[in-house]
Amino acid sequence: MKPLIPTLAAAAMLLMPLALPAPAHADEAAVRQRLAERLPNVKIDQLSPTPYPGLYEIYSNGVLLYTDEAVRYLLQGALIDARTRQNLSNERLRELTAIDFDQLPHEHSIKIVKGDGKRRLAIFEDPDCPYCRQLENELDKVDNVTIHIFLYPIEQLHRGATEKSRKIWCAQDPAKAWLDAVRRGVVADNPGDCATPIEQLAELGRRLRITGTPTLFFGDGKRVAGALPAPQIERLLGNPEAATASPQRPAM
Repeated sequence: MKPLIPTLAAAAMLLMPLALPAPAHADEAAVRQRLAERLPNVKIDQLSPTPYPGLYEIYSNGVLLYTDEAVRYLLQGALIDARTRQNLSNERLRELTAIDFDQLPHEHSIKIVKGDGKRRLAIFEDPDCPYCRQLENELDKVDNVTIHIFLYPIEQLHRGATEKSRKIWCAQDPAKAWLDAVRRGVVADNPGDCATPIEQLAELGRRLRITGTPTLFFGDGKRVAGALPAPQIERLLGNPEAATASPQRPAM
């Protein structure tokens, strides 16, 4: 996660010397006012109390931070439920970054239907992203889902990925061309000069603050970045009996 100011350590150092006493019963409005006074250049998208008494969650520009009622300390990191070991920060980020799945431009996606196709998954992917290849191997184990692949080449990381994406879209069978490219390294044989939605998808990705691939959106709108193991995909698709087999790989 990217810090909102030069460094969070610097922010903490700036706030700590204030040594202000914590109010007996702070409310959200008071905490918000103190934040505005001490961090005037940080836009607060949402401020919420956490389950931990006296600790507030700050959501700003796609990042979660935490502060106390007096806004004396500022923390960035995962909030973990020690009893269940649940990463509360990850769960909150999924809620806060959720979208309306039906508002995605599905006509600009490569559609792959598996089994009855009842469950829904959208993925922003780069054909040269190694974690996208890892994810495709895991998706082999998932059935009864409609997958919408949104081509999202990150040229600064994978030179030539944009040209490859154009050739995939312009292929006679884009779904086959996509799978050939990510699973077998075979690029569609065409000039890639048809009209593509790649520029529109790049703009959409910027609005959605997608900074790495793969980035997944499930039918309920929840977002997860990185290559997930098949059991975790199953769970997020609505199969509560599926267990997470291994940690997700980061997006890139």
